[in-house]
Amino acid sequence: MALYAIGDLHLSIGSDKPMDVFSGWDNYIDRLRDGFSKLGPEDVCVICGDVSWGMSLQESLEDFRFIASLPGRKIVLKGNHDYWWNTVSKMRAFFRGNGLDNIEILNNNSFDYQGAAVCGTRGWFFEEETGSGHDRKILNRETLRLEASLAAAGDAREKIVFLHYPPVYKNYVCPEIIQVMKKYGVTSCWYGHIHSHGHRSAITGLYDGIDYHLVSADYVGFAPVMVRP
Repeated sequence: MALYAIGDLHLSIGSDKPMDVFSGWDNYIDRLRDGFSKLGPEDVCVICGDVSWGMSLQESLEDFRFIASLPGRKIVLKGNHDYWWNTVSKMRAFFRGNGLDNIEILNNNSFDYQGAAVCGTRGWFFEEETGSGHDRKILNRETLRLEASLAAAGDAREKIVFLHYPPVYKNYVCPEIIQVMKKYGVTSCWYGHIHSHGHRSAITGLYDGIDYHLVSADYVGFAPVMVRP
């Protein structure tokens, strides 16, 4: 049994948004299938947002069927392009109703992994900021969601955070998100969102006491990365 992470699958099996028009994304569906083949049925993989291009749950159904067909248990969090995202109750009912029994939602909650806690939320990122009160409202909401997730972990021996947006990137720092992680003793953070030339500016490794890992699919070769054995 092992814990893995990958982000930004950008599936479009049920919609017309082919990613293989972009450099490095050729045959990415087959590459994802091959990348997941190393997982066993007892393994867990956190998918760090931007899961499907579908505009609704129904439009995303074929993408989720593909995800469900991959080995292991999948835990999904929201990305900035997950327009299908809905209330947790509706998403869970949709998954159950379509037999997608190995997909779960990370939102204001946490999951146990051998005594460690899987925690996270979407996060917030400088490219979304417009200088308005709306930005502050969203950032506050994401900060509260991360705190709710970490608090739900209780006295877990280790709390591992998974985000879509990186809380540090180039010269950008999101102190609100980082402060919450530090408050709960988080020492590792796994995130996606960054693609292509942005990979060169991504923060990976130890930064101010937290170990950061970029796991966007095109960065990790479309294969989930082991977080914990």
